Amino acid sequence: MRFAISTEGDFVSPHFGRCPSFTIVEIENKSIVKKEVFDNPGHHPGYLPEFLHQKGADCIICGGMGQRAVTLFKELGIDVVVGVSGKISEVIDRLVKGELQPGESLCKPGSGKNYGIEKTECDHKGSE
Repeated sequence: MRFAISTEGDFVSPHFGRCPSFTIVEIENKSIVKKEVFDNPGHHPGYLPEFLHQKGADCIICGGMGQRAVTLFKELGIDVVVGVSGKISEVIDRLVKGELQPGESLCKPGSGKNYGIEKTECDHKGSE
């Protein structure tokens, strides 16, 4: 199974569409088969679900995502897991062990950090 994780440095990005990159990890039989990092090609409405579908993602993992994006992923047969935070390495470890738990979305729509649209500050809950 291929998991796409919204990535900001070494951590899960709270902003799916505006994350700087995506880490795609393929896991089979509780082992990591492949791990790749791709730059976010840009936040354009409806584009990222298709982009990650073309990369073979079966599931998207992020801190937060709007309902429209959730719907688009589901239409492509891609599972959505929101409310995830922490270091990418720890999230992958939980995936391998089958212990990753979803939560409530970590950000509200439009609260990204200037990735793909002109925005100068993050205003999701808990931001600095």
